[in-house]
Amino acid sequence: MDIPRFFNITESAHRIHNPFTPEKFATLGEALRLKSGDRVLDLGSGSGEMLCTWARDHGIVGTGIDMSSLFTAHARQRAEELGVAHQVNFIHGDASGYIADDKADVAACVGATWIGGGVAGTIELLARSLRTGGVILIGEPYWRQLPATEDIARKCLANSISDFLILPELLASFGKLGYDVVEMVLANQDGWDRYEAAKWLTTRRWLEKNPDDELADEIRSKLSTEPGRHAAYTREYLGWGVFALMPGISPGKT
Repeated sequence: MDIPRFFNITESAHRIHNPFTPEKFATLGEALRLKSGDRVLDLGSGSGEMLCTWARDHGIVGTGIDMSSLFTAHARQRAEELGVAHQVNFIHGDASGYIADDKADVAACVGATWIGGGVAGTIELLARSLRTGGVILIGEPYWRQLPATEDIARKCLANSISDFLILPELLASFGKLGYDVVEMVLANQDGWDRYEAAKWLTTRRWLEKNPDDELADEIRSKLSTEPGRHAAYTREYLGWGVFALMPGISPGKT
């Protein structure tokens, strides 16, 4: 069980597999008012940067689950580097059905809502691991500006315009699912550059070492087209953010 090899190659040097920067994760940790001993569950934890830095900076304990064996190994190495291996545990596995034995103070899926079949299903999955009064984190793209055509949406690597909402509609959609939005931290264009552009040097170095690999032609083609596509489309049309949710309170109840 693993993610497609293409992503293990192109993102092999990434610590963060989404458009957040270390500064954005630091802002999010502060915004959530994390406390020492808080338990955090991260489904689709990638290379573990969120859990590891929050363990270092806030004293949280946590578990991350990811399908990439490479990223999971990187996460364990990062925990050792930061001296928090006793606080965080990383599991190589399928997060799509994972339910924690110990309820979490924060249950997160930051950029991998496909594990629950979309935002609604992922929130439902995370809620099963959340303690009463806890917070759910959802990382999700949104349209900064609505594409005029389906072709533009596809060039943003969406299947269609309907894949994503504009930000006000995304926020409203959480309310329709019965959740209050209690915080949000949004990525910016620099974050998109760090996520996307960092792949280009990684793939260039990989091609130098693996010119005859079965994926070499595909990766070489991507390297020649991705900078222009990113600059024209992803960078201009797509936003991305992490949204903190709590179950809504009915009128007259506390």
